[in-house]
Amino acid sequence: MNDSGPVSRWRSWAPYLLSILRIVAAFLFMQFGTAKLFAFPGAIMPGGGTAPVASLAGVAGVLEAFGGLLLIAGLFTRPIAFLLSGEMAVAYFYAHAPHGFWPVLNKGAPAALYAFVFLYLSAAGAGPWSIDALRRGGGDIRGSRLS
Repeated sequence: MNDSGPVSRWRSWAPYLLSILRIVAAFLFMQFGTAKLFAFPGAIMPGGGTAPVASLAGVAGVLEAFGGLLLIAGLFTRPIAFLLSGEMAVAYFYAHAPHGFWPVLNKGAPAALYAFVFLYLSAAGAGPWSIDALRRGGGDIRGSRLS
């Protein structure tokens, strides 16, 4: 069987797509934290403004903003992703599940999705485009292994 066809080439992109998934998910996730802490890109707290850092929303904002930043960089990906997966599971069951079973109706779909994406990243790692990969000596920042 010939392994040089389009399917084989597509499979060779898997590690790089893992890095892209990590970067995009973390960028989107980080915005929830910056919105809670700094009202950037906009205020999302009830009544506008920002969350006090010592509040539950403030702690969540710190985890989301700075955990998201670490994931974008791909630094300490596995433990940070595991921590954020737990945060999102708690957020779902604490804030969304009491409002009904269906995530689309209780507005918990993003929390549930982030919980499972981060759980996957905690097992799969950061991918080749990350500081973690550079620290192990396996980073491929240029993407020269793509064919």
